[in-house]
Amino acid sequence: MKAFQKYPSTAAIAVCLLVPLIECGGAEQDLITDLITTTTTQELEAAIAPTNRIELFNGKNFDGLTFVSRNTNAPAEIWTVTNGVIHCSGKSIGYLRMKTKFYDYKLTVEWRFVKIAPKADNTGVLVHMQLPDKVWPPCVQVQGKHDNQGDLLLMAGAESKEHRGLDANTPLPKRGPANEKPVGEWDTVVAVCEGTSVKAFVNGKFMNETTECTVSSGFIGIQSEGAELEIRKMFLEPVK
Repeated sequence: MKAFQKYPSTAAIAVCLLVPLIECGGAEQDLITDLITTTTTQELEAAIAPTNRIELFNGKNFDGLTFVSRNTNAPAEIWTVTNGVIHCSGKSIGYLRMKTKFYDYKLTVEWRFVKIAPKADNTGVLVHMQLPDKVWPPCVQVQGKHDNQGDLLLMAGAESKEHRGLDANTPLPKRGPANEKPVGEWDTVVAVCEGTSVKAFVNGKFMNETTECTVSSGFIGIQSEGAELEIRKMFLEPVK
């Protein structure tokens, strides 16, 4: 896999190595599960920019992926692979993420809601996720909530030019009407991450953009936040 590399600072690596010491104090802190998640050598390596297509899901299992949950639920209670498709039960708040960090890429996710209900209609694509693993880490979210796909959220202290001065929980609203398909049909969500900007597209329609983000590389993930959903494709391509 050919790629350019972006190297983390020595300070950043030191912080990552101290994470287990920081995260262990207090029963009130989120219980983090990986299977259980740990900081691996791979996760401390440089972020890469794809120079060709990279499949993030192999259609068979969760190789290259890891899990984080707010509760003690085993990953198999939330995430499964059947008939070449990832199924998320939405039963616990958390996420699935790549073990490799990336920057400067076009991310495509094909997903659909199996069903929705009040407070069971939410998910999201997380880009530029930072360590330590927790619910939620600093990152940019392309909102996946039903009828709101294309909103952008700056999470856990991440910021951008358009979001500065807004409440931390206030999203950047999509720039136009929703472009989602009916529940049960496949939607294609694309995030174009280039430099410090993130652009969002839903089913081929430009929905949103934020610039001068304080995070510009990191892990890629999918939220488990109540909705029962399926994912059949996740892949990266070069931006240009």
